[in-house]
This record gives sequence, structure tokens and C-alpha cells, in this order.
Amino acid sequence: MTQRSERSVRTSRSVVVVLFDDVQSLDVTGPVEVFAGAALEAAGGHGAADAAYRIRTASLDGAPVRTSSGLTLVPDGALDAEPAPHILLVPGGRGTRTPDPRLIDWLRENAPRAERLVSVCTGALLLAAAGLLDGRRATTHWGVSEHLARTYPAVEVDPDPIYVRDGNVATSAGVTAGIDLALALVEEDLGRDIALTVARHLVVFLRRPGNQAQFSAQLAAQTALREPLREVQQWITEHPGDDLSVESLAGRARLSPRQFARAFRSETGTTPGKYVERVRLEHARRLLEDCADGIEEISRACGYGTPEAMRRAFVKSLGTAPAEYRRRFRPQTTPR
Repeated sequence: MTQRSERSVRTSRSVVVVLFDDVQSLDVTGPVEVFAGAALEAAGGHGAADAAYRIRTASLDGAPVRTSSGLTLVPDGALDAEPAPHILLVPGGRGTRTPDPRLIDWLRENAPRAERLVSVCTGALLLAAAGLLDGRRATTHWGVSEHLARTYPAVEVDPDPIYVRDGNVATSAGVTAGIDLALALVEEDLGRDIALTVARHLVVFLRRPGNQAQFSAQLAAQTALREPLREVQQWITEHPGDDLSVESLAGRARLSPRQFARAFRSETGTTPGKYVERVRLEHARRLLEDCADGIEEISRACGYGTPEAMRRAFVKSLGTAPAEYRRRFRPQTTPR
């Protein structure tokens, strides 16, 4: 263990998780399991008073809350009774759409005292409502990213990554992305070995890079409203290796290339070329995860033509090459 890791393990960090009615239970339990597992591992498998992470849950009045799935969570106490934590974690859920104004007021007044401010999924809506994301880059679940950007124009919303860190504020995308973000924080605090052990126990990856895109989410959010453009989109999805030039797609839609490009952008908010890029990237990503085909074969199947063209696309969008992506995300099939 490095000297830095030894110092980190000996540092006890408080984590306060904000609870409210209609919270998403996995937004709470996912990160909590990561921090709790890291604390146990750092203590050599034994509970300790000076645990690496001391986790508490709190609601406005200290009363139990009912999650969106019907579970009841009993907090450790009331938010007003909690001292400023190292990590203040704000989960998401349906309750973020019409939050208690008292919760927004509490966040506005108290959240800046935390050393790290973290939101999971639509928890970003609560931070934004309290003005805590103004002037910052942030992300959230793809389904509400447009709403976040429209409602809070002072926030620089990036709908693509699974998590974003801007200074001491970190926001994550939907549900399980909160686990990725928590693992990233554990790795920073306690080192890769402990984070990797926790990831293995939870049977998740250590760790998806923050710029890993919400691929299917992007495409689902860009579905054309009218035919024949929807049919063309379906064709693109089913034939990523075919000729997907504007001219070819326009012919399939029985429009001129100029009419097609204009209509496509109007309907989907993106150009045909960018949409094709995303479809091909998602298809390549899934093949790398799910099959044993070589990279050259996958690059042809996805319409890249050459492995180098596919490598450039991966590096541009994900910051990693296809071979490294496969190493990170393809499930291990060899017996342990």
C-alpha cells in the first residue's frame, strides 16, 4: 500500500445521504454499499470507530420516508442535526419533481458546507433548484437532461457522460451511475486496490470512465416524430455496416439530400451524420462487450471499414481505444 493510501485509510470521512419521500431506493443503497464496503475493507474486514467512511442517512424531520418503489427507509436522524459532512449525497427519484421547499432551502443553506457535494440521477434537479449548480457543468438521467437545461439555464448540462465532476461538485446519470461515481471517489480516497475489491464484491466494473456515454439514451431521445424519417432511423439501427451516406438515406426517405438533412435535424435535433456515428459506436460497443469477434471484423460490421477508423471514433467519444474498452467491459468468462 502506498504512503498516500495509508494516510487515506486512516482518515475518517463522514457521508450524509439525504432522504425524502419518493426517493429512488437504488440511488441511496448503491452508493451506500460502495462506501460501506470500502470502510470495511479499509479496516481489514472489521468494523471500526474511525472507519474510512462513517455513513448516516437523514431526512428533514428525521421521520421515515417511503421510496418510489414502496420501501420504507428509516433515517438515522434529522438533517438539521447533522454537522457538515465530508460527502453530502443527494439521490434522485420522483420526489425531485415536486420537492418540499424546505428541503431546497436546507440544501441552499447547508450543502455548500460539505467538502464534496454529490448527486445521483435526478438529484441534480434538487441541487439546481437550490442554485448549487449555477455556472457548473453537470449531468443527470438522460430523460430529464433537457428539462434540467431548460429550467435552469445557468447550469451547463451535459447529457452524455455517466458522471461529471466540476470542482467539489459531482453529478451522475441514472441509478447505477451513482455506483460508478462512488467507486471513483473511493479510488481517489483509498486507492485502486480497495475500490477494486469493493467492485468485485458488488460484481460491477471498476470503473466505467466518467465520459462513458449514455448511448441508448442519446438515441432514444432523438427519435423522429414522423414517417418516413422514423423508418430511416430504424434502417440505420439495423444496418450499421451499410452505406449510410446522406444521399443513400435521402433516397430511402424519397427526399432530396438537402430536404432530408434539414428534416432530419428538425425532427431529431442532430444531423444524419452524427446520428449514424452514435449508432455505429453503440453497435461496436455492444459487439465488443458481447462477442469474441476480432476488432477488424467488428469495425467492418459497424461500417467503420478499418480498425483505425473505429479506434479514432472510440478515442474521440470515449477517450479509450476499442481494445481497452473490451478489456474493461466484456464480462470475464474464464473460470476463477
